[in-house]
Amino acid sequence: MAAEDTSVSGVSGRYATALFELARDQKVVDEVKADLDKFEALLNESADLKRLVRSPVFAADTQSKALTAVLDKAGIAGISANFLKVLTANRRLFAVADVIRAYRVLVAKFKGETTADVTVAEALSDKNLDALKVALKSVTGKDVALNVKVDPAIIGGLVVKLGSRMVDGSLRTKLNSIKHAMKEAG
Repeated sequence: MAAEDTSVSGVSGRYATALFELARDQKVVDEVKADLDKFEALLNESADLKRLVRSPVFAADTQSKALTAVLDKAGIAGISANFLKVLTANRRLFAVADVIRAYRVLVAKFKGETTADVTVAEALSDKNLDALKVALKSVTGKDVALNVKVDPAIIGGLVVKLGSRMVDGSLRTKLNSIKHAMKEAG
């Protein structure tokens, strides 16, 4: 299996590394990851929050006040909240999604995990998620964290991307293969 890219670079990499080292020193790596996951979920759910984060039109103090209100309401505090406020003060809040991704890479490397991106047609049960983790662990020899995305367009089955390797077991792909085979035969 090809090695997964575990390097982080650029502005987001530097911020993520600083946050990770602080969280590791204070032994709150998982808590910070949970807070960042929660913030990312808020970001994905709210177009207004996305606009606040990405738009250079908002002044730093306006962004800061709005972000503080969002963090208070979401229950995000401590290192995570302070970190997001530093990003805002330094006018780097637009990079928060990349910073969160880079932080996850650092946490996975620290824990000896690897991450798989899984696309499914409908949400998987905990039993199926556990079975998938066990199967992927047998292939990689490492614990595997799953990023699960639901995409009804694949009709059924699943698509797994692990490092540079991808396995497409979706019903859509199988139907397209049959369609092409029939065109060639007919």
